[in-house]
Amino acid sequence: MKARASVLASLFLLGASPASAQLVFDGEVTLDDGVAFSFVSFDVPEGTVEIEVRHDDMSAANTLDFGLLDPDGGFRGWGGGNSEPAIVGVDAASRSYRPGPIPTGTWRVVIGEAAVPEPPGRYHVEVDLRTTATLPAATDRTPYAPVPALSTGLRWYAGDFHVHSRESGDAQPTLDAIATFARGRGLDFVELSDHNTDSQVDLVVDAQARHPALLFVPGVEYTTYQGHANGVGVTSYVNHLLGVDGFTIDDAVDAIHAQGALFSINHARLALGDRCIGCAWEHDVAADRVDALEIGTGGWEETSHLFTPQVIQLWDEMLATGAHVAAIGGSDDHLAGEGGGGFYSPIGNPVTMVQAEALSVDAILEAVRAGRTVVRLQGPDDPMLELVARDASGADVSLGGTVGTTTLTLRATVTGGMGSSVRFVRNGAPLDAVLVDADPFETTLDVDAPYGDAEDRWRAEVVRARDLRVVTSHLYVTPQPGSPPDAGPTPSDAGGAGDAGSGPGVSGGGCGCRLRGEPASPLAPWALGLAIALLSRRRRGA
Repeated sequence: MKARASVLASLFLLGASPASAQLVFDGEVTLDDGVAFSFVSFDVPEGTVEIEVRHDDMSAANTLDFGLLDPDGGFRGWGGGNSEPAIVGVDAASRSYRPGPIPTGTWRVVIGEAAVPEPPGRYHVEVDLRTTATLPAATDRTPYAPVPALSTGLRWYAGDFHVHSRESGDAQPTLDAIATFARGRGLDFVELSDHNTDSQVDLVVDAQARHPALLFVPGVEYTTYQGHANGVGVTSYVNHLLGVDGFTIDDAVDAIHAQGALFSINHARLALGDRCIGCAWEHDVAADRVDALEIGTGGWEETSHLFTPQVIQLWDEMLATGAHVAAIGGSDDHLAGEGGGGFYSPIGNPVTMVQAEALSVDAILEAVRAGRTVVRLQGPDDPMLELVARDASGADVSLGGTVGTTTLTLRATVTGGMGSSVRFVRNGAPLDAVLVDADPFETTLDVDAPYGDAEDRWRAEVVRARDLRVVTSHLYVTPQPGSPPDAGPTPSDAGGAGDAGSGPGVSGGGCGCRLRGEPASPLAPWALGLAIALLSRRRRGA
């Protein structure tokens, strides 16, 4: 626990037989021990049925986040930058917080030091302890249980892996609004990725019954001040207080995987400083522990070329270590389609296609884990692209699979892509693109397995008007023994992509045995200004 630089507390008892007591704390966060969290402790007496916490970071420049822990260290909510009070009661709670029994003992307000450009970081906290509840009992909360498959059969299901509900402090929509808008865009599922809370999970069962055509995938946006990740399938809180009691990012990955969930990195190259606190990935995580990477965040057609190429380069570096990491995309929608302007990205921009055996949480997770994904970067109006490999025996190998024969044929099929171009990409290097002049359009490529110790990886991409629009995950080809004959250039030597332009490529040995986020490449001044305007409303995170 971090020491206080200064704390002033006062206690007010209201009435002879108090219905409530009020505690007031003023102090400063500490910034000198490398841990970004401080705590304010208070005791809760027997008979308390509701706690209200009001907080203020006392500065227009500094940004502090707030949450609440009970005496057992139990998580009771993370409001982050919520401006309204946090209320936790036996039968109800305000958004971002969890209702339940109010144990006696020492509770703690958690203060996250999001950004303190003008130290010291000061806080003002008021705590009301009530013996009579003010919130009506919640009727829409049920312990989470996965629903049976909404449909069955192997096919491509369309979804969005990054959607915020009002349980995120910086978001507004209800689950009903999310479901209605998502179905209107033709989606089959959305992942609820609220910031550092699981308060949304107990709302899923009730909402799912009202929206039987859309699958709610539980999850969390694991939001830190050095990067954001998704726990796809997470159903209970994952500790995000990095550094407290020695808790590490690897411990967090372990906790996500222990729930049978997927660990995916979000908007890894979104480096905009305090305009998007902690949005760029800076943590050190082994690439083979990452299940997926959000290669597309938002569908801002005007600015996607700023960040998507950098993330795809990171993806290729991860894959060069031998890790198999699936591509996914997410809108990072906070408004369920109610936003406006050229830079707002509604649910479904981008859309991730997942080839799954059924429309169920388990089937979606298993398909992503296997690498059977395609990201349509601008949304449902983008073409669909499928990639399969036929091995020497004539058997087809799906995306994510490994081909073990020395010869194979790649087949890319584009639907709805007239006038665009399609290209194969080997080990991050694109081959020449082919014009799509039919619908559906099919192109093939005969290739040989590599020699040496490293497998080859192949994906396909659709490019339109020089913009990358669709990206598949990979097929992998096992190397063959021996040394290659002196046959001249290999497909990986192809540098251009015809009229489609060249895409991101990787040469050399990748990023080593561990994945550590590096600062994004500096943007041109006009691009940085555009990006800042884009995210000016997302100061606390995305």
